[in-house]
Amino acid sequence: MHKFFTITFKLSCLFLAVFVFASCKNSDLIQRGDSLEVAFDKAMAFYEKEDYTEASEAFETVVQIARGTEYGQDAQFYLAESYFKDGRYLLAASEYERFISLFPRVERRQEAQFKEAYCYYKLSPRYKLDQEYTRTAIEKFQLYNSRFPNSEKADEVGQYISEMRTKLAKKLYHSADLYLRTDRYEAAIIYYDLTIDKYPETKWAQRALVDKIKTYNIYADRSVLSKQRERYQKAVEAYEKFIQLFPNGEYRQEAEELVDESRSALAELPDDVPVVEEDEENIQADVDNNPNTN
Repeated sequence: MHKFFTITFKLSCLFLAVFVFASCKNSDLIQRGDSLEVAFDKAMAFYEKEDYTEASEAFETVVQIARGTEYGQDAQFYLAESYFKDGRYLLAASEYERFISLFPRVERRQEAQFKEAYCYYKLSPRYKLDQEYTRTAIEKFQLYNSRFPNSEKADEVGQYISEMRTKLAKKLYHSADLYLRTDRYEAAIIYYDLTIDKYPETKWAQRALVDKIKTYNIYADRSVLSKQRERYQKAVEAYEKFIQLFPNGEYRQEAEELVDESRSALAELPDDVPVVEEDEENIQADVDNNPNTN
């Protein structure tokens, strides 16, 4: 009997604790009839306790009931902040964008615009995956710098843009490298050129030019005799472009060794060679079907 009463007492205490906790929890939530000030304060309480999931739900409620008021403006900003601090970057970016659209002239607009771009930066995946978010981040950061050219974050933004452009260049370069490894030389050259033309400031542009020389050498060596001179000459032209763009480049010695091969092969070719047609690979289909060119 004593054991029965002990168990009953413990269960009663547990139910009481759950009831008290639930009552306290409910009192923390926004209730029907709460004033805007009270509703906003409850949302901020969750935010300050770093309970960002509850905070975002509460600020969503305040946004809906406080449109056109100062509370509504603040709630919209902290709704985005709650998603941001909770690591839900796509939702945060959407709410920062909405804040910018609704309140384009307020002081917080600059911070919101930076964080919108930064959300897409955080969403940017490794280079092998789709780079939609990377391109969006670059566009958003460029827009930020154009609107706030004297911002204290200008240098930081420039570093983010440089980092992401390097990632896009790396993706193009590795597409070219894949084509080279599968003996699709014309397609490889197209992608090396895209890397050089779109991202000339990156290390991948320099690497692409060296590999373009190498690709033309391999392509020429495996071509019919009538096509070899043209392709070895293209290798020499690629070297000349390398010297023009990267006179002190880290790959200069490698480029010089490759062009020496090109020039030696040219010197050994006969002057008059009958033209023989060779099969052409479907280069345009390779390019059109590869999303990396977009």
